[in-house]
Amino acid sequence: MKAPQSPPRPQASARIQVLSASDTLGARVSGIDLSQPLTDTDFAVVLRALGEHGVLCFPGQPIGPQALRRFSMRFGTLQVTPIGQMPGVPDVSVLSNILENGRHIGIPDAGQDWHTDMSYNAVPGFVNVLVAQQVPVRDGVVLGATEFANTQAACADLPADLLARLEGLTAVHDINKFWEHMRREKGSPRPPMTAEQRARHPASRHPVLLTHPISGRKVLYVNPGFTERIEQLPAADSDRLLQQLFDHILQPRYRYTHRWSVGDLLLWDHIGTWHKALADYRHDEHRLMIRCQVMADRIFDPAFTRQAFAAA
Repeated sequence: MKAPQSPPRPQASARIQVLSASDTLGARVSGIDLSQPLTDTDFAVVLRALGEHGVLCFPGQPIGPQALRRFSMRFGTLQVTPIGQMPGVPDVSVLSNILENGRHIGIPDAGQDWHTDMSYNAVPGFVNVLVAQQVPVRDGVVLGATEFANTQAACADLPADLLARLEGLTAVHDINKFWEHMRREKGSPRPPMTAEQRARHPASRHPVLLTHPISGRKVLYVNPGFTERIEQLPAADSDRLLQQLFDHILQPRYRYTHRWSVGDLLLWDHIGTWHKALADYRHDEHRLMIRCQVMADRIFDPAFTRQAFAAA
């Protein structure tokens, strides 16, 4: 007897809708259920949309840690963060200002200045995936938004002579720079990094200019949070050049703000964006997110993107 054939897989383009959120960055994605494993076709559509828009919001996706973990692992290996690990699921972290028994249930001050996650790693970050479980609201106004900046668009607008100057330069990135900044400037309750934490997260080096593995566009791969210096320049020249690049990227025309709703799943690209969490809410106005951080250990492999896009 002939075995029944599986029904044909529906074309993602017929179901999945990707609508731009702004001219700069961001899109809203509907017609997909992230509590279920993605088909190869759907993953290819999401990956292409990520390369085009940089920040993707999937509204109405109140998924738990296991589904979040499964979705995130499609993009690469998950990083275990130094603090904020979810009990029993160490590669899912909790971001929250909620206190229980006098202690925060997660990281209360995550991302409260401009940066791109994991640039301090030898293998840097590729994407962040966050799900909003509680969002602070005051007088009908949603607080705790996340701001983004487009480092691909900013790079495209650099003068040719400056772009040529950046070719071949490398920058040092260090997690301790951001860590100590949060303690000194933001009143963070986090203690200094231990010797063991420092040993697990040594400084790393990356080119100042990268080619984005999805879009093929040039990217300025420096950020105020973790980038300490440009190796080939004297300290004063490095400081001036980095500040020039930071000021350029933070122009309003490259920025986008996402205002959260409960159940939003936000996926964003670390290679082509910066982000910053707005701490405009009080300690009694609760914000709770669960998060996965995905490393760029696969996305720069042409075989990975070739296989992913073959399904589209």
